[in-house]
Amino acid sequence: MLRRSSGGTWKGCWRGRGEARAKRVKSRYPRTNMLNRRNLLRAVIAGAVPSALVLGQDKPKRSPDVPYVPTTEAAVEAMLKLAGVKKTDVVYDLGCGDGRIVVTAAKAYGARGVGIDINPERIKEARANAKKNGVEHLVRFEENDLFEANISEATVVTLFLLSNINLKLRPKLMKDLKPGTRIVSNTFDMGDWKPEREATVGSPDDIDSYLSHHLYFWTIPAKK
Repeated sequence: MLRRSSGGTWKGCWRGRGEARAKRVKSRYPRTNMLNRRNLLRAVIAGAVPSALVLGQDKPKRSPDVPYVPTTEAAVEAMLKLAGVKKTDVVYDLGCGDGRIVVTAAKAYGARGVGIDINPERIKEARANAKKNGVEHLVRFEENDLFEANISEATVVTLFLLSNINLKLRPKLMKDLKPGTRIVSNTFDMGDWKPEREATVGSPDDIDSYLSHHLYFWTIPAKK
């Protein structure tokens, strides 16, 4: 549900239903690391989390722009809801990790999806995830640099990067995407490009849920 704040900004809060679904993620997605949220947040901001936490992984062509931090299941559902995803959409997730956003978009809405990640280990996980969920015919995953990938087909773009990477990516979004394309970012904004809507996942008072807690929504404006 979206509600209007005192300042006129639309905000949303998915509580009981989202929290219940978030609990089920433990059985659907294994934990990728043992860092607690506060330490993980410090590591994300400092850029201190290594791109590969397990020895022997395939190495990406270059260091990823951000450390891998999975979006919570509750936030995945909230992002797709905020974007208004429907069957006719093509959802691109830039920095797709294990592919959970495009897999959920395909499974829950019947949308097509493309996940892009520079890390080959993440692409392997994403393809396995799509196969497990029976949506291989609707999604594909591309090992590529998100700054170089062709994203022009997208009608929805999802992000969970960092604010400075969002700002660096913004010119490409404006240039490559069609007017009306919807963009949803998990946790991080785009500086002076003010969001049209914002949403909160979980309790606004939960200080330990900074990541996957606040969402931002924009649409690509008409070309000038």
